[in-house]
Amino acid sequence: MKHTYFKAFIFLALFAAGCSKGLDLTPKDSISDITFWKSGDDFKLAVTNLYNSLGGFSVADLDLDSDIAFDVPNSVSNGTYLAPEKDSRWTDAYVYIRRSNKIIEKAAELASADTEVNRFVGEAKFFRAYNYWKLFRLFGGVPLITSVLDIEDEKLYTPRATREEIAGFIIKDLSEAATDLPLRSALPGADFGRITKGAANALKARVALFEGSWEKSRGSANADAYLNIAVEAAQSVMNSAEYSLFTAMGSQSYRYLFIDEGDGSFEGILDRLYQVKTHTQGIAPNVSDGHLLPTKKLADMYLCTDGLPISKSSLFQGYDQMQSEFEDRDPRMSMTMLIPGTLAPRFWYPDPVEAWPFYPQRNVNTGYITYKYLSENEGSNGSPDNIGYGFSRHIIRYGEVLLIYAEAIFEKNGSISDDDLNKSINLLRQRAGMPALTNSFVSTNNLDMRNEIRRERTIELALEGFRYDDLRRWKTAETELPKAVMGIKIIGTPWVNPIVVEGEDRNPYKDEYWKNRTDANGFIVTEKASDRTFNPDKHYLMPIPTKEVLINPELAQNPGW
Repeated sequence: MKHTYFKAFIFLALFAAGCSKGLDLTPKDSISDITFWKSGDDFKLAVTNLYNSLGGFSVADLDLDSDIAFDVPNSVSNGTYLAPEKDSRWTDAYVYIRRSNKIIEKAAELASADTEVNRFVGEAKFFRAYNYWKLFRLFGGVPLITSVLDIEDEKLYTPRATREEIAGFIIKDLSEAATDLPLRSALPGADFGRITKGAANALKARVALFEGSWEKSRGSANADAYLNIAVEAAQSVMNSAEYSLFTAMGSQSYRYLFIDEGDGSFEGILDRLYQVKTHTQGIAPNVSDGHLLPTKKLADMYLCTDGLPISKSSLFQGYDQMQSEFEDRDPRMSMTMLIPGTLAPRFWYPDPVEAWPFYPQRNVNTGYITYKYLSENEGSNGSPDNIGYGFSRHIIRYGEVLLIYAEAIFEKNGSISDDDLNKSINLLRQRAGMPALTNSFVSTNNLDMRNEIRRERTIELALEGFRYDDLRRWKTAETELPKAVMGIKIIGTPWVNPIVVEGEDRNPYKDEYWKNRTDANGFIVTEKASDRTFNPDKHYLMPIPTKEVLINPELAQNPGW
């Protein structure tokens, strides 16, 4: 019925136009295609809308779907997720793909040699690739739409493209975008934050590493081609001299990178920008309340200061005191999570307060306390005039590019030289104050280089939303995700004694309820292994929304769903 009315409307409009020679149908009260798409400024305005597709600050996107972060049981992480009728991640991506397609088509119609138009076409190609990437990482092959479709177009019922076709298309779009995009250093001041050549190459490196390692872990001969692309794309960013790690805050630079002090740094390759009073985000209160808790899995991954894992290092102090597991550890540990009892800034508190899992944090499920994303900026810390925070979310940062380079080199060659480690991972370790990773150190201490590269990636990018993708592309999700989610050790520690904060004993761990939620070694069992599952024949891909499959008979559902 809706289609009938639509066709009738189109017919009447065309009929009226045919009977009115010389009638000016140009809208007088709005912008139309007839008057738009004439200059670089027009294309810039159109492309600016696409920036809304960049991921914002939501704890749901910051590793809660993995094994290193917890709030409450997560259906993706524990394998109880059901195929939804609708999924905004699917529909929103195609909305922005359609808008990108229109910009690209209009530029082709204009056939302008205007470099400004070409630049914004480059931005449109970036965003088309970015939104296809968001689909690809979750669903695998999806319908590949490269033009603006109307409601009668048969391409609306396009079957799914293959993984290879989607990955190839994304990489092609990003390569073409990089050709027309400016370097960061060439951006006018008013354009700070817009897409650059570095962003296109960095995203290409991310996509190529994802698919290269996905294919390698499944025995595909295509892996090396993608890994080569990842290395080359990462090298182009590294060799551009446009980016560097944030070190302005000395030994605490990693901590400050993720709050106000890190904004505008040369580590940020692509940021989602915010501003106090005008366009704010609320990650700090969400973290402060305890909606993004580290797990024991993450805590145990941090090395000791001698560069050895806790299972090998004589420096590890164990878990028998509330602060002991934090002693002599990689400094990034105490810049990502708070040591219990230390003073720290908290939302709604004008001065730093003692940090405990139960106060002012309200979630005691793991016993760990997140420090990452807690701003120290009083101007945005809950005053009546400035509710909300203005620091950026790093969508792509230089630290990730260094990690991509190291991993891609190793996976491609089966080894990595000390020189390449010094160009990549050891720059991150140097900033953190950790000893360098070398081949001789790995050999002498009977370590595994692949495991150490993956460990470095996990702790450097912890709580930034990479872990779920990493476990799936490494094909280790089937091993890691079904394990119990664990928290701090409470039995046999001071955690079972009264802890007075603000004049009141607020410690819940002394209660029998929590003592009964521990394993044989006294650690909190946050979520039992029996409540978690991962089916390797099903869970490596997300289900396509059932309504989309119903509408398009050519759209095959992912296996197991």
